[in-house]
Amino acid sequence: MAITKENEIVKIEVVGKYKAVQIRTDTVIKEDDTEISRSITRQVIHPDISAEDFALQDSEVQAIANVVWTQAVKDAWAANLASK
Repeated sequence: MAITKENEIVKIEVVGKYKAVQIRTDTVIKEDDTEISRSITRQVIHPDISAEDFALQDSEVQAIANVVWTQAVKDAWAANLASK
């Protein structure tokens, strides 16, 4: 009787003017390869994420963010934050 816990990134979406990256992660608990529990968490990251936090993201998330977060997007996001 082996119980395992797996984190699976189920969905990565890029949304909005400032290219926020939304990540859905499912945590799956299995007993002898039979799923007994699943919980869902969501996270949103923006272009001003710290380098340390960005380094903790999955490599697929990093790759997508690096493509969509152009300097123009980063500048627009910073200007948006400064205006508030």
